[in-house]
Amino acid sequence: MTLTDPRPAPWIAEEAVVSPNTARDHLDRLIDLGVVTPIEKDGTRHYYPDPLYTRLRDVRELLRERTKRELSEQAAQLKNDIAVWEAEYDADSPDILRERAAADDTTADQAYELVQAASDWELARYRLSLVQDAIENYDTWMSDSSSVTV
Repeated sequence: MTLTDPRPAPWIAEEAVVSPNTARDHLDRLIDLGVVTPIEKDGTRHYYPDPLYTRLRDVRELLRERTKRELSEQAAQLKNDIAVWEAEYDADSPDILRERAAADDTTADQAYELVQAASDWELARYRLSLVQDAIENYDTWMSDSSSVTV
């Protein structure tokens, strides 16, 4: 579940210390459950966490750990963080920071800072979207806990 790039079964098998056939069997079951998604890449089947499964799992975790008020406070903090990056870097998206990092006149230290800020900004936007989903559906999902099972 921690993969950021799709990986083939032999790589996953090596990481999990199992045979490639065992890994494929488990991966096929995870595909059936909607936990893992396969893609073809260079003629080989690769696997990665299903984005919808991951998102719903993360929202469920927020609902379990925070009250609606705490979620609202977290949303406000994330919005503030994003506003600070927009003002500090005079940019309206993380992509602009990455473009600046790649510019010829940007030093290595500046590029590292820009790339790090862009990554933090993207993560904050993603977390904000999760929190917003949790707040928007809080009353429904918390009144019927079966609706948040994944």
